[in-house]
Amino acid sequence: MPNIKSSKKDVIASKIAYEKNKANKSALKTAVKKFEAAIAGGDRAAAEAAHKNAVQAVDKAVTKGILHKNTAARKKSSMTLHLNKMA
Repeated sequence: MPNIKSSKKDVIASKIAYEKNKANKSALKTAVKKFEAAIAGGDRAAAEAAHKNAVQAVDKAVTKGILHKNTAARKKSSMTLHLNKMA
């Protein structure tokens, strides 16, 4: 544990940022898993709704600095291809 006041504040700020990032990553993963489950289920309407939510979650992750923009583009493209293959 640090002794300097500003270092103590840095430790607290770091913990807060860690928890926020962890929650945001979890929300992103949940949205993507729900989309994958909808694809596996074979329900087109549910898959389209889950796709919309997953794409929004990916975009939000980019703005929060959790994902790189190219990674997000790759994920969105992959999800869209899977949705289009459902027929």
